[in-house]
Amino acid sequence: MMTTSPPKHLLVVGNGMAGIRTVEELLALAPNSFHITIFGAEPYGSYNRILLSPLLAGEKNKADIITHPLEWYATQGITLHVDNPILSIDRENKSVTDSRGQSHTYDTLLLATGSHPIIIPLPGQQLPGVVTFRDMKDVDTMLELAKEGKRAVVIGGGLLGLEAAMGLLKQGMQVTVVHLLDILMERQLDAAAAALLKSALEERGMQFYMPAQTAAILGESQVSGVRFQDGSELPADLVVMAVGVRANIDLGKAAGLHCERGIVVDDQMQTSDPHILAVGECAQHRGMVYGLVAPLFEQGKTIARRLAGATDHSGYTGSTLSTRLKVTGIDLFSAGDFLGDAACDTILYQDPSRRIYKKLVIKNNIVQGVVLLGDTVDGSWYMELLREQKEITPFRQQILFGRHHLGDAGHGATKVADLPATHQVCGCNGVCKGTIEEAIIKKELTTLEEVRAHTKASASCGSCTGLVEEILAHTLGGDYIPAQSKSLCRCTPLTSDQVRLAVRDQQLTSVVQAMQQLAWSSPDGCPSCRQALNYYITVFYPATIQENPADRFVNERLHANIQRDGSYSVVPRLWGGTTTPAQLRAIAEIAERFSVPEIKLTGGQRITLLGVKKEQLPAIWAALGEQELVSGHAYGKAVRTVKTCVGSRWCRFGVQDSEQMGVLLEKQLWNSWTAHKYKLAVSGCPRNCAEATIKDFGVVAVEAGWELHVGGNGGIKVRVTDLLCRVESMEEVLQYSAAFLQLYRREALYLERTAPWVERVGIRWLQQQLVEQPDYRQQLCAEFIQAHQCLDDPWSTRAQGKLGTQDFLPLTSIPFRSLENVA
Repeated sequence: MMTTSPPKHLLVVGNGMAGIRTVEELLALAPNSFHITIFGAEPYGSYNRILLSPLLAGEKNKADIITHPLEWYATQGITLHVDNPILSIDRENKSVTDSRGQSHTYDTLLLATGSHPIIIPLPGQQLPGVVTFRDMKDVDTMLELAKEGKRAVVIGGGLLGLEAAMGLLKQGMQVTVVHLLDILMERQLDAAAAALLKSALEERGMQFYMPAQTAAILGESQVSGVRFQDGSELPADLVVMAVGVRANIDLGKAAGLHCERGIVVDDQMQTSDPHILAVGECAQHRGMVYGLVAPLFEQGKTIARRLAGATDHSGYTGSTLSTRLKVTGIDLFSAGDFLGDAACDTILYQDPSRRIYKKLVIKNNIVQGVVLLGDTVDGSWYMELLREQKEITPFRQQILFGRHHLGDAGHGATKVADLPATHQVCGCNGVCKGTIEEAIIKKELTTLEEVRAHTKASASCGSCTGLVEEILAHTLGGDYIPAQSKSLCRCTPLTSDQVRLAVRDQQLTSVVQAMQQLAWSSPDGCPSCRQALNYYITVFYPATIQENPADRFVNERLHANIQRDGSYSVVPRLWGGTTTPAQLRAIAEIAERFSVPEIKLTGGQRITLLGVKKEQLPAIWAALGEQELVSGHAYGKAVRTVKTCVGSRWCRFGVQDSEQMGVLLEKQLWNSWTAHKYKLAVSGCPRNCAEATIKDFGVVAVEAGWELHVGGNGGIKVRVTDLLCRVESMEEVLQYSAAFLQLYRREALYLERTAPWVERVGIRWLQQQLVEQPDYRQQLCAEFIQAHQCLDDPWSTRAQGKLGTQDFLPLTSIPFRSLENVA
């Protein structure tokens, strides 16, 4: 008699929107494939966090925003643990421990832990009356305080802060929004749109104090006010911190999962543990951590298909983002690159008296970004054009007037009447056009809110609101009356690019000066921003750089890579992957002398000594230095290695001397601090044995010279290089390599690898800078040489001494070789 095995156990940590949507998708695809257990930190079923704003405003109650009451879990056969967060993960035994000390096993673990609100480290931050705006408990606290006090200060003029401010305003409080910059919602709006938005909110009674930096929260047993850096003060009975969120990676990090800003996942949403997946705000995919609901739901679909055993799904590849302001009476939509660059055209319509603002950023007749204020009915259409990169040439002259006004010009711009009933309008909630039309007719719906209430269309992220309004207008005809809308770190609301440009343009030559000039919220900064500032200053003002251990990552201070067991790896540099018997003997003798547990050949054609103790590092580097072996920078955001094949010197297929070319490149570029790790390779023929076409800078030999490739990556997301150009001589290769590296150092963001940078700026732009402007190429080379004359291994200049937090290890250096004498 055959027996069927019991279903596998899926354990979900997090009862929020991302985790529940994943479970819903799985139940639809394979309802009996898993026994599902969910742990939630809050005492409710899942609710729509996006609707906290109308809950605070009194426009909805808790029952309205709870999407999955407790009964739903029971009917689906799901075991739910509310008010019971998971505290730890035992990956070896595939189990978790909850807050009550109970252990639970799993076959697959799904982390949907969301994010933490950012708390600005200010004096008085822990006073009663200081709240964040993240969950229903925060809303309850604010509603209680609104009954007792009349004055509220909201710190943060972004999306979340304005929604909190409007909710408190509707509760009868006097509300002042404090913002560090003079532009509201700077991540979504340009200055003109922000000014119109500010004016509209002021008409509703909201006050603003900006630009202003908060210095302290005042009060003894309760909040009484806020003090600013200029000494001015505002009275307050309630202070709301709404300056952003940070991915909740605590559980994953403690379990040893690969974490950066979020828990790093691949296209199948798998973490570094094959039995653990992550979804939502806690997950980092291709360098992005998403805080909007649409990407979270797309990730959930990917996981559900994977768990259901689907084989026809390539995975999650990222999302194009859009933002809506959820403030009653103000319609605002923003998506894509709404600022553009010099190569972009801006199409603009502005009617200040009606507070209508429309802006489209166009590049090569393709929409790159959009900002709409006051009239957002075409937002979803512009989003479609942006996401699908549709050519707009046939209707460019009429595009700002919307889809309704295109007539025959709108080839490729599908009108709402032409959309099939099966067209999915709301991706978040899976609502099709036919469902909306049927609800409008049968239930006699006439407003957007009624459609949302009956169909859920546009009730989540809101990016489809414009299309829903179009369907309303088309269905009702004349009866339709339209309604009347990543900082660098926690120490600053400024983006990495804003900080980079400020360092360059304001001539900020020290980390301390930069923090003071840019109004850092923390006087000492944090490891993230100190390292970024140090890097930007190194690039633009190398002669002024000061040695401060706090400005360098610990691996860079110690010239070694820390390993999972707390030991270190030491990687001496072997130029172009070549070595000598004397160097090999020296490395072997040093390994024996210091009882190095393991020696391994690396993927970059080097030798690594593994398992080195921290206290051994100074002596090991001193011994290696005696043999003129310098660091391979395997630990740093720096030029790593140049991988080579033997080329024409030995290989019967080789057409150029790739080995010599690789050695020359490495001796020219080594010891360069870069935005991220930077790898090179030289292949001696198009067979490409050195894998040059997945490197940051790759050189491939051809009969007539060399092909130069840029922007490759062989990591989690493999990216093949773009061809920059072809050159004839080794001297040209060296010139282009220095110029490209210097341009990357100048223009890329800290921790941005060349692959995403090249995708962002475009290979055509790089060719314009480097190939079509030889004078500029020479200028970049000169900058590179000058920087290295200033920075000839500044971290090796400290005297030998006891290894400690204030000491850099000595690092043997060879003289920098300029382009003229590198050979």
